[in-house]
Formats: sequence, C-alpha cells, structure tokens
Amino acid sequence: MQEGNMVQLAVFLGLTALVAVATWWKVARATHSSNSTEDFFLAGKHLSWPFIAGSLLLTNISAEQIVGMNGAQNMLQVWWEFGAAAGLLVLAWVLVPMYYKYNCKTTTELLEKRLHNGASLRRTVSVLFLLGYMFILLPMVLYTGARFMKSMFEPDMSIMTISILFALAGLAYAALGGLRGIAISDTYMGVVLVVMGGLVTWFALEKIGWDFSGIPAERLTPFGGPDSDIPWPTLFTGMIFAHIFYWGTNMLIAQRALAARDVREAQKGIYAAAAMKFMTPFIVILPGIIAFKLYGDIDDNAYGRLVADVLPPWLAGAFAAAMTGAVLSSYNAGLNSAAALYTIDLHLPMINPNADGKRIGQTVQLVFMLVSLAMVPVYSNAKSIIGTLQQLNGLYSMPVLASFIVAIFVRGANATAIRIALVFGVALYAMFTFAWTPLHYLHLMFITLVATILVAIGLSRVMGGDKMAVAGTA
Repeated sequence: MQEGNMVQLAVFLGLTALVAVATWWKVARATHSSNSTEDFFLAGKHLSWPFIAGSLLLTNISAEQIVGMNGAQNMLQVWWEFGAAAGLLVLAWVLVPMYYKYNCKTTTELLEKRLHNGASLRRTVSVLFLLGYMFILLPMVLYTGARFMKSMFEPDMSIMTISILFALAGLAYAALGGLRGIAISDTYMGVVLVVMGGLVTWFALEKIGWDFSGIPAERLTPFGGPDSDIPWPTLFTGMIFAHIFYWGTNMLIAQRALAARDVREAQKGIYAAAAMKFMTPFIVILPGIIAFKLYGDIDDNAYGRLVADVLPPWLAGAFAAAMTGAVLSSYNAGLNSAAALYTIDLHLPMINPNADGKRIGQTVQLVFMLVSLAMVPVYSNAKSIIGTLQQLNGLYSMPVLASFIVAIFVRGANATAIRIALVFGVALYAMFTFAWTPLHYLHLMFITLVATILVAIGLSRVMGGDKMAVAGTA
C-alpha cells in the first residue's frame, strides 16, 4: 500500500474509532431508565436538544441525500431542504404537543389514542412503515453509501461487499447502543460531516474560480419548468405534504423528538435542526452544480468524482469517515425505528406483553439488516437515486399522512373507514406509479392524499363515527 493511502486509511480508522469511543463513553455515563424497552427505543426519555438536533440532521443527510441531490446537478433540489424546515415546524407546533399529551412511544400510537377501536389502524400503518423501511429506505441507504465509496476511493471491493460492511457496523450501533447511542454518534459525526462537506464545497468553488458562467440557466434557477425534476406548481401540492409526512409522522425522524424529557426540550432540538436546514444546500446541492460545470451531466456520480478531484489527499480519510457516519446514521436509525414499531405496536400487544422489548428489537434489527442487504441489487439500475426514493415513498407516505390528518382533525372519523381508505390510497398510488402516470409524481402524491382523505371521510359518514377526542384539539 502506498504511503498516501496508508495515511488516508489511518485517518479514517482513527476518526471512526474516536467517535465510537466517545459515543460509548457518553452512553455509559448517561442516566438509564429502569424500563429496558423505553431505554432502548427512546433513550430513557433523557435525550437533550443538541443531540435531538444533531441526530435529526444526520439521519436525514445520508448518502442517498448527498449523492442523490448533488447527482441531480440543479438548484431545484433546494426545495427539499427549505421544505424540510416547514415540515419540522409542523412537527414542533402541531404533532409533538399531541405525541406528548397522549404519552406516545411511537408516532402510530397517536392514531389509536385519537380514535375508538384505533388499534387496528395503528397496526396497519405500522406495517406500512415497516415495509417501506425494509424494501425502500434501508437498501437504498446501503446502495448509495457503497456506490459513493466505490466511485471516490475505488477500493478492490464490490458494492455488495461494501454494503455488507456498512450493514454490520450499523447493526452494531443500533443493537448495542439503542437510540441513545445512535443519537450521540450522529451528533459527533454530524460535526465532522458539516466541516468536511463545507471544505469540499470551498475547494470546488476555488477550482472553478467562483465562476458559474457556462452553466445553463435552468440548472441555476430554483423554479422548474413543466419538464423539470420539480415543476414549480408541485411546491404547493405534493412537495409540502411529503415533508409533513417525513418530518412529522415518520417514526424514523419523530422518534428523536419522542425521546426528550418534555415538549419544550423536543421543540428546542427541532427548531435548531430547522435553522440548520438553510445551510445544508451548500453541502448537498451546490457541489453537484459545480460538478456539472467541470464534467457535464454525470448524474449520481457527480459528488464522488468532485470529491476525488478537489479534496487534498490528506483529508480523504477524514471525508471517508464523515460519509461512513452519514450512512450509518440513516441505516441504524432505520433499524431502530423498525424494531420500535414492530416491538411496541405489534409484538408486545399482540403476541407477548411480557416479552423483553430490547431483545425482540435486536432480533428484528437483524432480520431487517438481512432483507435490506438482499434488496441492494434491485436499486443498481436506478437512474436518479433521489427521484426513485421520493417516488417509491409515495406508495405509503400519502395514505399514511391522510390517516393522521383524518384521525386528528375530522370530527366523527371512523377507524375502520380510515383503514379501508388507507388501502385504497396505496392501490391508487401504485396504479399511478406502475400503470398510468398522467402527471408529475408529486402532483400524483397530492391527488392520492386528497382522494384518501375524501374516501375516509365519506366512509366515516356512512359507517358512523367513533371519534374519541375532540377534533382539532391537542
């Protein structure tokens, strides 16, 4: 091995080990709950706002975001970041107070608490989340992380081999440290990622002399035309609701807010994460545009090639550690959220209420790791990572969001009616995705949301309401 490569490897291993040791030390000194299930899935309700903010950001900014959004190579992707701030504010102002009022351990528990006979609806939504994590989120995280490492460092390993290494490391964090370990390591590695990502952008700007001339105007505008990735009317249809689903009802994200000691602490972490979302375009969007000026349209290979060209060799090891942290953050968060949903929503109430929640969760994490690895090859032919991810998420995101909206805000809602509408919404979006696609997928997500809400309300009127809480109150 060449001396330069040895230095890169030493920096990578040293920085990764340092974060692992710091995380272990912090976890060991933390106050633990006597309830092992709560301690494993919700950090004993002792997560402070800096770790909530740090974990929110790094869970979101993983390889599929950095590689995929830079791979689009246009300014339109900025709306995924700015819109995230709006989604976070909905979480802070509307949903977090409800989650805490009803003492929810999962986001789906709110559905049961708001409705008579809502347990079946809660379980149905949990199953949809679990399927989404298993077949979409987790394999996508592994594939994009492996693809980036392969494109930048060109190791003598296949994408599948790299994916296996990521999966094993992610499982170790999730199974041994629980949410507390995940949140702490996310925050430490998030600092590294922001610093390294900022340096990549700086060096890239220096390489082009801070000159954006020659880049087509349509790649520099935030307002897309009818044939663009994000036509501007979609900002007011599917885009905003995709953010509300992701940041507000998705257990992967909201689990951090549920782990605070109280509403105020959770909101402080959410506000901090929302503020930082206005900085992230400099890491997840601008480098892709610079890559277009340098190399042309090279899709999802843009960021890896740019980093390899502009980053000094002595920093490559640190950057590899930062990207590893970003991949592991999203992956272990997905494993932990899947385990929480299965254990708390399905296993304990339906199979064995006296089971060891932590042990059940660890078993679930192992199963999800194996299935997600088996799914990695499926995504190898995806042209646009970020577009594929968002489109597939629509299969369950809008029907699930419709369920929350009806359960929270519609007087006289019927849990069975919402379940039927939920299945209708999934089928409708599946038809739009696989059989008939008359409009942009974000418009179709909005149509699916509205149609699902209307079906749920209509069926509730026919079947009779069984609302438990006062509509629209928290």
